[in-house]
Amino acid sequence: MYVRILLVSLLPMLLAGCLFGGDGARVAPRQGPIRPDPRGPVTLDVPTSRETQQCFADLSRERVRFSPLPDRDYGGGCQVIGAVQLIDIGIPVSGLKAMRCPLARNFVAWMRHAAVPAAREILDGELVRVETYGTYACRGIVGGSAASSLKVSEHGLGNAVDVAAFVLRDGRKISVLGDWSGGSAEEREFLRVVHRSACRRFKTVLGPEYNSAHANHFHFDMGGKPYCR
Repeated sequence: MYVRILLVSLLPMLLAGCLFGGDGARVAPRQGPIRPDPRGPVTLDVPTSRETQQCFADLSRERVRFSPLPDRDYGGGCQVIGAVQLIDIGIPVSGLKAMRCPLARNFVAWMRHAAVPAAREILDGELVRVETYGTYACRGIVGGSAASSLKVSEHGLGNAVDVAAFVLRDGRKISVLGDWSGGSAEEREFLRVVHRSACRRFKTVLGPEYNSAHANHFHFDMGGKPYCR
């Protein structure tokens, strides 16, 4: 009888994860904006995963110049593990910082096998530069609910990139903000083709039709369930 009473009294604590370290015990709700630790990042001493090693080999085989980066915890839930800095992929890309290797690998493939040929076939031009709003940034999710803003964005994991514009050799610049709706028929088609092609390479692809926060860029990331909008 005593044992039964004890179990009944402990049941709520077990369900809440308070006894054996369940999520309810380990993760306290975040009360404010996500920010990196002002004391700076901590370098992590973790072994390089086989997936990351294979990704490094894949980039090397594709003749991509890159530099592996240290694994770091920036605080605030932001950490970048298995990341690279892309140095030369054949076409200059502005704004790139730390990128998890699988994101970098898929970004290179998207550039080479989607953006470059689409520019040639649809715009009759040579793509010479891609402009981005960057990759790593320790912050919450932008453009969602108040609750979602308290969750670490894939950018906070170095697992996302925001693409803003494409520059051709003849000087033309096709931007998501200006040309998704306001460009010529060819420019609008080009942006939609590269957007759709991204949906086959990245887990999440967001653009102007998703919400106003993405009116000026395409967001690509490798986290969560597949979603393309």
